[in-house]
Amino acid sequence: MYQIVSKTPLNPTVTKMEILAPFVAKKALPGQFIILRVDEEGERIPLTVADYDREKGTVTIIFQIVGGSTEALNHKNVGDYIPDFVGPLGRPTHLDGLKKVCVVGGGVGCAIALPVAKALAAQGCEVTSIIGFRNKDLIILEDEFKACSKDFVLMTDDGSQGRQGNVCVPLVEKLAKGEIFDEVITIGPLIMMKFVCAATKEYGVKTIASMNPIMIDGTGMCGGCRLTVGGEMKFACVDGPEFDGHLIDFDEAMSRSRTYADFEAHEREETCNLFKKEVQ
Repeated sequence: MYQIVSKTPLNPTVTKMEILAPFVAKKALPGQFIILRVDEEGERIPLTVADYDREKGTVTIIFQIVGGSTEALNHKNVGDYIPDFVGPLGRPTHLDGLKKVCVVGGGVGCAIALPVAKALAAQGCEVTSIIGFRNKDLIILEDEFKACSKDFVLMTDDGSQGRQGNVCVPLVEKLAKGEIFDEVITIGPLIMMKFVCAATKEYGVKTIASMNPIMIDGTGMCGGCRLTVGGEMKFACVDGPEFDGHLIDFDEAMSRSRTYADFEAHEREETCNLFKKEVQ
């Protein structure tokens, strides 16, 4: 059993939890993920390791409430336990030799991008962070990104905070002015990553995209996270989750990701109703 030692709402639909899991914390690296179950009969949920503290033995996860399982997880509180918390899984982000990197995150994907940005900064890399959200009420981890970035840009679709527009705007501005990055690392909604990769391809900048958003089971058995990379079939959970963004068939991935949208919404509503009945 794994105890929840802290819980913090980051915005109306995103929650941060710190879990006591010393063996996972001992081995975790940026870019990897864990699989948890909220209860003994629950489904497996793959969630990226947002942070870890080897001395305290804790692993931080940040999740968006989209389906029944994440709704149930959000109803757990400090002191409660999670029965299964397995990891670290997946291949860690390759950081060796990088001197100047632009990290581009969107929405809850920023929770995945942050440990990468922090690790890069810790090894002396010059980090530019560009993060984007729909509006100011959904912004998460702004201060944390500022702390590890030499250059930080905040974008909102409606201009309610930071600059108005999407993350590609400042990225293209920098590339057009001749700024050179060893690599661009992008993590966020599939449509955002598609356009980030299209923009960097024009300038010949190596770009890594995290396909964590399409993972379901986390073991390769369900097939839900299969995608085409350079004409070959890959599985985000066992072959990634990070791939060369210029080789990913994003249109195929987006089509497959919509398959479970209605089911997740229904399960979340059912779970909400269940908790309401328990309270009554």
